[in-house]
Amino acid sequence: QVQLVESGGGLVQAGGSLRLSCAASRSLFSINAINWYRQAPGKQREFVARITSFDGTNLGDSVKGRFTISRDNAKNTIYLQMDNLKPEDTAVYYCRGEIGDDVYWGRGTQVTVSS
Repeated sequence: QVQLVESGGGLVQAGGSLRLSCAASRSLFSINAINWYRQAPGKQREFVARITSFDGTNLGDSVKGRFTISRDNAKNTIYLQMDNLKPEDTAVYYCRGEIGDDVYWGRGTQVTVSS
């Protein structure tokens, strides 16, 4: 098992930046991959970014060129750097961990981008 705790959300103006953190309760090397998803009101949960234990990364099409995912193994933490934020990025952002066939979710952090 793993507990995932997101932080770093908040209110920001369009064009601004935020950095989200996803702190894991165990070594990142023991987690196959960690993903960021987001869910806006009335919409389905959307894939945002992924990083694997081997540092492979990929980003959703809507955030490419603006968001970056990275890891700090010493802190067992995954970061999502979000630049040039847009109002349509407003959502609750969730961290998801994969260990074998099991999936674990954090509780999410709210990001609100004002126009």
